[in-house]
Amino acid sequence: MQFLLGSDTAQASIRRAKNFITHVGRRTSYMGYNASVELYHVINKGVDGRDIFLDTQDYARFVHDLYEFNDIAPALEFNQARSRTSNVGRTTSYIRTRLVDIHGWELMRNHYHLLLSERVEGGMTLFLRKLSGYARYFNERHRRQGTLFQGRTKKILVAHQEHFLYILHYIHLNSLDYFPGAKKWRERDKGTIQDISKTLEYLKNYRWSSYPDYCGTSNFPSILTKTLFEHSLGADYPSTIKEYLAERTAEEIDPKMLEY
Repeated sequence: MQFLLGSDTAQASIRRAKNFITHVGRRTSYMGYNASVELYHVINKGVDGRDIFLDTQDYARFVHDLYEFNDIAPALEFNQARSRTSNVGRTTSYIRTRLVDIHGWELMRNHYHLLLSERVEGGMTLFLRKLSGYARYFNERHRRQGTLFQGRTKKILVAHQEHFLYILHYIHLNSLDYFPGAKKWRERDKGTIQDISKTLEYLKNYRWSSYPDYCGTSNFPSILTKTLFEHSLGADYPSTIKEYLAERTAEEIDPKMLEY
């Protein structure tokens, strides 16, 4: 399905991406990046649609896990007195070996989105297995039992141009579900977002997302790899997403590629 944007700025982004993406079997090569990678949109949500983040501490714990578990070394317990990042008692600093690159992320009340590529063989499987340990923390803290997540984590390969152009925007726009002026953002018709400036300000202030970091605001930069999308969409991400929101006549890609 063709992905269309009408403005000159948006068309320039498309031209960059067309020259950026080549396909080699199932692998997608992002030219200018450090290697050929498989990029995956990773999604999971609470069982029966239940909330998996009840307060700021839960959100912060999951962000911590995105950093702490992205390492080939075994995960440390969250309440352990020392962290690997501490140099106390060490003669040399600990050097992390990351399992995956996190190219984008967004936490919602009852689900999360990640945009991942592997750095080591089997790295994504190990990282997601570690990340599932959040359920243990949640159950202990909130004194509950049973499954927290709805089945296995869903992984969708980003293998087409239109999917690649849309996916980072899609992940970052999820928080608009909580913004009264833009709750119909998925409908893709002109007029569904009445005030784009206020919408962009809301996105920038939504902390549980990679959007602020892409806009130049240091939010959680240590967990994010921006190189891939900065090469393809340009360094001025706020302008790119503003153009995207302004052009509401784009055809939608298959929603099955994005959601449950």
